[in-house]
Amino acid sequence: MGAEFNFGLIFDYFLKLLPFIKISLIIVGSSILVGLGVGLLVALPRMYKVPIFQRLSQVYVSFFRGTPILIQLFLIYYGVPEILKLLNVDVSRFDVLYFVILTYGLHSAAFISEGIRASVSAVDRGQIEAAYSVGMNGYEAFKRIIAPQAFAIWIPILGNLIIGTLKDTSLAFTLGVMELTGQSQTLGLLNRHFIESYLALALVYFILSVFLEKGFILLERRFIKYEKTSVEKSGNAFKIRNLFGKLNRDVIVVKEGTRL
Repeated sequence: MGAEFNFGLIFDYFLKLLPFIKISLIIVGSSILVGLGVGLLVALPRMYKVPIFQRLSQVYVSFFRGTPILIQLFLIYYGVPEILKLLNVDVSRFDVLYFVILTYGLHSAAFISEGIRASVSAVDRGQIEAAYSVGMNGYEAFKRIIAPQAFAIWIPILGNLIIGTLKDTSLAFTLGVMELTGQSQTLGLLNRHFIESYLALALVYFILSVFLEKGFILLERRFIKYEKTSVEKSGNAFKIRNLFGKLNRDVIVVKEGTRL
């Protein structure tokens, strides 16, 4: 049984938890960066239907989306050093934080790859064909037509992933990482005020999640506005090129008629 509830301790614990936000954010930021790189590599074989790598990509995504992240933490923390020992590589002295970041990075990569694939597929194929018809090459079409629209679609997916990863970092303390949840548990053990410490922890996560959510909403609105402007400019350029093309054809017809 815990000690008698003390409302004043919630604010006190809240202040004591603030310095540990840095550790949680480091895990989130680093793992998302790892996830972006790995996720892109995982998404490409499925987007371009590369036979063998497409199947490997599907297995990777299925595994990391279909198993609990807590199990993944244990498998990577205890399993990777054993595998590397076979190659005479000793990573036993590495800080546990690196294994946590690696796990969350590989986990988020599975969701990022699906987000990239879905966002690119959502762009209207007719716009891509229109870009080729006005003289754009593959890189220009991707940069000016596909990427802005795909990124605007992907922003809410990325936002949900980052918020979800932030909350998932609460499991890192099972490997001894002293982040928000680990510190909250320590505070509760000191004087048996567990309810107050976990209420303070919930408040910290809630505030961080709200700030991230509002930030991604603003980013999404701004990027959609930019995307509409870009599409309108591309459409105007398409009309102008068609107009000049028609004028050139008319001039050629007139010249040929004069010659006749």
